[in-house]
Amino acid sequence: MKKHIGIIGLGDMGFSMARNILKAGYQLTGFDLREERLEMLEALGGKRASSPAEVGEVADAVFIMVMTGKQAESIVSGEDGLLKTMNPGKTILLTATIEPHEARSIGKTVAKKGVHLIDAPVSGGQNGAESGTLALMAAADKEVWDENLDLMKAVGENIFHVGEEIGIGQTVKASLQALIGCTFTAIFESLVLGSKAGVSGKVLYEVFSASGVSSPLFKNCAKLIMDRKFKDTGSQIGTMYKDLGITMDLARQNGVPMFTTAAAQQLFQSGISKFPEEDNWTITKVLEEIAGTEVKW
Repeated sequence: MKKHIGIIGLGDMGFSMARNILKAGYQLTGFDLREERLEMLEALGGKRASSPAEVGEVADAVFIMVMTGKQAESIVSGEDGLLKTMNPGKTILLTATIEPHEARSIGKTVAKKGVHLIDAPVSGGQNGAESGTLALMAAADKEVWDENLDLMKAVGENIFHVGEEIGIGQTVKASLQALIGCTFTAIFESLVLGSKAGVSGKVLYEVFSASGVSSPLFKNCAKLIMDRKFKDTGSQIGTMYKDLGITMDLARQNGVPMFTTAAAQQLFQSGISKFPEEDNWTITKVLEEIAGTEVKW
């Protein structure tokens, strides 16, 4: 019989992961603060819980997919947290993106209870969560990693064992987000420059797509910009803005200059200040407004 799985946090990412966990044949119990998300889970065939503690009571392994480290800590060790009911030998998979030091703190807390922790932030966005093709940067004792590999494969395609020390997964993710954030802002700026100088979006898209910097990220991003789709595309600007903050905190802690990432963070600051409910590509509109142009096909 397959493990009984839990998931806490049924936002766009968590809900898509829940769907794939059920599709893989696992029993699933989930918790979210929003009633409508619990109803959506039940419609998929999952079971609802009234608290993290209730999830921990029935699940062999529990995914945590929330926004902040403070939320993750409360879910694990709060008054109705997982550790109130989870027995030794069970596993928590921390797939949220939080500060490395927060992951280490959670790791120490769960270890005292004899519960295993896999520090496994993900990359791939909502599209990856929906298709089950996420990349997981998983740090854990190798034996625990091996025991949960099939479960991780239910939500991801590329599962990396990045080390045994808790916090390394979050460190890899923070480094990756620097690259992704800077790539996004370079795309936004280059498209606005070409547009302002009189080049059609179609030409920019075709040439950039045939160049050495072509990637699925560029093609998806550029198409959404030119189609003027800036909301509900699966990449809410608040998430990347939060992640870049984690990256810059890590850089300060380690004495690493991050000139390009700092500039990217400021562009995300401008975007979230003007369009807080929209997606990453909305930064293009800020640049367009300054330059007096519009990127279009």
